[in-house]
Amino acid sequence: MSTMEKHGSSSSSNCTETIRGLPEHGKSDLKQHVQVKNPYLQTMEEDILYHFSLSTKTHNLPEMFGDIKFVCVGGSANRMKAFAQFIHQELQLPGNPEEVKDICEGTDRYCMYKVGPVLSISHGMGVPSISIMLHELIKLLHHAHCHDVVLFRLGTSGGVGLPPGTVVITDKAVDYSFRPQFEQVVLGKVITRSTELDEGVASELLQCSLELQNVPSVIGNTMCTHDFYEGQGRLDGALCSFSHEEKLEYLRKAYEAGVRNIEMESTVFAAMCRVCGLKGMCFCDNI
Repeated sequence: MSTMEKHGSSSSSNCTETIRGLPEHGKSDLKQHVQVKNPYLQTMEEDILYHFSLSTKTHNLPEMFGDIKFVCVGGSANRMKAFAQFIHQELQLPGNPEEVKDICEGTDRYCMYKVGPVLSISHGMGVPSISIMLHELIKLLHHAHCHDVVLFRLGTSGGVGLPPGTVVITDKAVDYSFRPQFEQVVLGKVITRSTELDEGVASELLQCSLELQNVPSVIGNTMCTHDFYEGQGRLDGALCSFSHEEKLEYLRKAYEAGVRNIEMESTVFAAMCRVCGLKGMCFCDNI
């Protein structure tokens, strides 16, 4: 369960007011529209978002999603439903929060809930799963003519040198060698993309955390691995080719490189947000 869910009683702060006060959020003379970097989309008669069970021909995407300003994504379908219900209550929207509707009920890949200007979506586990979701989410926001949108990845992670319960707000998403980059293989060639996130959003989140009781928060680098067991140095997987001492030495080097938590989605999330002109941020509760 995300920190925002666990500490909901203290969240009626300026952070919630930021959402409730829309459309003032992001208001400026120059709107920042969601960009897609695919010229072929312009020639398509219909764009089917397969894993959302949505389409530009069968759904009026601007009408359904045009007012979205915040997108919150997390691995678990149950958590993202609970988060949508929490936001529904915080924004004091009409209707029963227990009856929020899964827009993606036509598929079993992801869940999606819209509560006012907030979209809550599950992304599964690992880079491949969140990558598929992000491709279709970014196209959805583009087709819906959304602008000034901020994306957040909420989750749990393994802490590095921090006590359990500490929330890590990501400065840079780094790979296994502590580099702030994401490598995508395209047609047999490796494309390297930057994974730096928005510093302004990180600072705002840290300020919001100060208004919540018993939610220690820090800004640090987040290391993204390819799997849960070997990639994160766990000793309890079906395979283990390293010693306890080697694990501790690697975690020491990670800490010295500014890493404060480990998870499995941040690099591709940061890279895709950056390429498509979206403000994005990851924050995870260390367990």
